[in-house]
Amino acid sequence: MNTPATPSRQPLRVALLGCGNVGSQVARILLEDAENLGRRAGAPLELVGVAVRTLDAQRDVDLPAGLLTLDAEKLVEDADIVIELMGGIEPAKSLILRAIEHGATVVSGNKALLAQDGPELYEQADAAGVQLSYEAAVAGAIPILRPIRDSLSGDRITRVLGIVNGTTNYILDQMDSTGASFADALKAAQDLGYAEADPTADVEGHDAAAKAAILASLSFHTRFALEDVHCEGITAVTADDIAAAAEDGYVIKLLAIAEILTDEAGAAGVGVRVHPTLLPRTHPLAAVHGAFNAVFIEAENAGELMFYGQGAGGTPTASAVLGDVISAARRMVLGGPGRTETTTGHVPPLSIDTVRTSYCIGLEVADQPGVLARIAQIFAENGVSIETMRQRIHQGGPDGGTTAELRIVTHRAPEASLAATVEQVAALDVITAVSSVLRVEGI
Repeated sequence: MNTPATPSRQPLRVALLGCGNVGSQVARILLEDAENLGRRAGAPLELVGVAVRTLDAQRDVDLPAGLLTLDAEKLVEDADIVIELMGGIEPAKSLILRAIEHGATVVSGNKALLAQDGPELYEQADAAGVQLSYEAAVAGAIPILRPIRDSLSGDRITRVLGIVNGTTNYILDQMDSTGASFADALKAAQDLGYAEADPTADVEGHDAAAKAAILASLSFHTRFALEDVHCEGITAVTADDIAAAAEDGYVIKLLAIAEILTDEAGAAGVGVRVHPTLLPRTHPLAAVHGAFNAVFIEAENAGELMFYGQGAGGTPTASAVLGDVISAARRMVLGGPGRTETTTGHVPPLSIDTVRTSYCIGLEVADQPGVLARIAQIFAENGVSIETMRQRIHQGGPDGGTTAELRIVTHRAPEASLAATVEQVAALDVITAVSSVLRVEGI
């Protein structure tokens, strides 16, 4: 059987912005696998330049010196497809807008930019009739955005839960599997290259929040921005929290959650949040270990779906980038309008206070009669039902007596009611400390 030759039509000129961990792998694959990529695209893909900040920096891949350039603006003006892997807001945003203005298709992995300025970029791409693709912006190699946009477009997604940051999942998994402290697990993540020298964006949840905004926008056909996402990181999670969770049959994960809700007036909206979460060990997401990512989707007709795979790394993420490139190139060869997102209406974002969730509350209390009754009364007054309560007695309290450790898991209730309950319980004179407050999902 004869192997089809690469199509003979004019090459599509590809410009690459950024040559870091992901960009260098994209460049390598474009050069090494040019013939196969051209067959799949329907036209040769010619890498015409790679915009870098410095020409003599050490890189993971050896590239022909003639491909490297400092003139990113000129590069995007002469390209058919622009791949933006610079990161950050500027100059990435200006270069994408310039590429769109010149009629180029854009592929980006820049979750921070898309979460902040996505609506403006989408509108400009729509107006110019070009495609803006960003599969690599969420969950690395996992194909999740196209399935949400295309495969599930005939369904109604009701909820999305995702482990979308490999660094934090590695840290929490190490704490769970080895008993390591947060600091030691973070150090291990940095030594392996999973965490940056400054890990703030990961451990404070900002990276996951940007991805949550993108997932929510596609899932619910409404543009959500970063400011619509309630965000909490994992820096307050302790080894004691991890151990207590394990004893109760839970694991702690940093989850990005977007779900359809109703407010007090009964109007529909969407809650988008990122925070450490207790999951039963029987939940599919509880089995996601190391730096892997997974997204769990609940839809009215399809039911429950889970997408799992490598969420970071140069080569896996390059796979997602090149998937977008091939898809865009096929559209350019065959003709037709560009595609960006599928916003068809407006479902308002709802604050965290509207979310109905469950809490696991750790309390250090005086070991004396009537304590449980006083705590239970506050829960009842706020309309919060207790699902389980576990008590453990400790010897050697502040006065030489005994203290008790309580762990209370609630039924689902409005976040505002749960927060008020914790505040009022903490004010009781029999409470020594509120040791932890974690939300619970999957029960």
